[in-house]
Amino acid sequence: MYQIEEPTYFIYLLLIPVLFILFLMVFWWKKRTQKKFAKEELLKKLSPEKSIFKPTLKMIVFLIGLAFLIVSLTNPKMGTKIETVKRQGVDIVFALDVSKSMLAEDIAPNRLEKSKQIISKIIDKLGSDRIGIIIYAGNAFPLLPITTDHGAAKMFLQSANPNMVSSQGTAINEAIKLATTYYDNDEQTNRFLFVISDGEDHQDDASSAIVQATKDGIKTYTIGVGTEKGGPIPLKDRGVLQGYKKDSKGETVITKMNTKTLEEIAEGGNGKYVLGNKTQQTVDFVEKLLVKAEKSEFESTQLSDYKDQFQWFVGFGLLFLIIDAFMFEKKTKWIQKLNLFNK
Repeated sequence: MYQIEEPTYFIYLLLIPVLFILFLMVFWWKKRTQKKFAKEELLKKLSPEKSIFKPTLKMIVFLIGLAFLIVSLTNPKMGTKIETVKRQGVDIVFALDVSKSMLAEDIAPNRLEKSKQIISKIIDKLGSDRIGIIIYAGNAFPLLPITTDHGAAKMFLQSANPNMVSSQGTAINEAIKLATTYYDNDEQTNRFLFVISDGEDHQDDASSAIVQATKDGIKTYTIGVGTEKGGPIPLKDRGVLQGYKKDSKGETVITKMNTKTLEEIAEGGNGKYVLGNKTQQTVDFVEKLLVKAEKSEFESTQLSDYKDQFQWFVGFGLLFLIIDAFMFEKKTKWIQKLNLFNK
């Protein structure tokens, strides 16, 4: 097994035929110029040591060395070991509320950033578990399909913001329905859904979606972020505060956390409601929960340990260039003695 790390460098191999054509053009130009200067018999007498084929051989050796060096730039790799890696874990989907109310700063730095911190720290505690991320407001949007790439999950998580969802509101029902499509392994016995929200402004009844999710073996836990006292929703432009969201009467809107809604969702999903204002306590709770969960084997992958082989091509390239450097264009004396090419 082999692979090429930088295949774009192969384009430089086009230099080989170009250089060879230039060599032939110069060679024929020299021949024509010499014929104008003197006849062929006289030229042989003037330069008896000159070889006919050695300049061509010298050029071929040089081009071969150059070709080896160009191939070395692509860093060819050979697979030296194949092994089967078994992964065990649970499937976890995070449904993150990104509605405007999540921008309230009653929890520092704000509800949305606090939620991201919680999810990010939970991901840091995971082993081989698969994770997926959904964001929702007025509708639900798949931010990241279920994957074992935890680094990618954290990267996508940081980009989540209210502008990514077209309409405002809190469509928790739609988010739960979307989450049920994430669990694609029928053999997985432990499926977890974590809904992170302030619980406010839920537009629809999530009971029907929770019932179906529970039938599919999904345990739904809710994490509340915010305070019952609440706070205004800041309106910012490039990080600069422009004011606060107001209602139709021109009064500042105060958003408050709705604990009851989140508790009902968790109860219907065979899970539990957790107040997420203290990040470490929330992460510890989720970690203990997942440690106790039965792990299922969900992936077996064959991996190949590739090793760099460019040094071989560098070595052969330099060898041919050294041969070219020490190769003279005049006739070789011991070949002359054999009388193979000269009368």
